[in-house]
Amino acid sequence: MKADTHPDYHMIKVQMTDGTVFETRSTWGSEGDTLTLEIDPTSHPAWTGGTKQLQEGGRVARFNKKFGGLTLKK
Repeated sequence: MKADTHPDYHMIKVQMTDGTVFETRSTWGSEGDTLTLEIDPTSHPAWTGGTKQLQEGGRVARFNKKFGGLTLKK
């Protein structure tokens, strides 16, 4: 294996949006830096089950409006 091809892992602190802090190994920043998250699993709708933002009037919506009543039944 080639020498010096792997990144330098070091300990950093990660601060969640609710203020909790944990330590992990990372290649981000330098030893002892704090990574402050703007979005994390405690606040993001994908994990919390919040409302979804749907685009109104897109191609699929127009198709369903035009052909939504059609069925294959005779």
